[in-house]
Amino acid sequence: QVQLVESGGGLVQAGGSLRLSCAASGSIFSINVMGWYRQAPGKQRELVAVITSGGSTNYADSVKGRFTISRDNAKNTAYLEMNNLKPEDTAVYYCNAPSLRVSDSEWEYDLWGQGTQVTVSS
Repeated sequence: QVQLVESGGGLVQAGGSLRLSCAASGSIFSINVMGWYRQAPGKQRELVAVITSGGSTNYADSVKGRFTISRDNAKNTAYLEMNNLKPEDTAVYYCNAPSLRVSDSEWEYDLWGQGTQVTVSS
């Protein structure tokens, strides 16, 4: 029932900025945690940042100080503001929700978006 859809990816020069959005659609009661992952070709998917419904955040060391995760609980949308982008940030970025409450007694687990490509040129 519920889907996550990422948007905002694109091509940017090193040092530039992008803002990614992840919109959850469908019948949703709550989403406790939303996160951003990324995967470069031939590499493992890695966690970039996570945020709880209360606003607590965690970041990968490689993006600390450059990326900011945020969310709008009313819109069930998470964002990833990426500043001072580097070529090594090039990857497909995925939104993830470990669990979503969709009714009084129902949950969905490990929901992923389709990904959005971020390419940072030298």
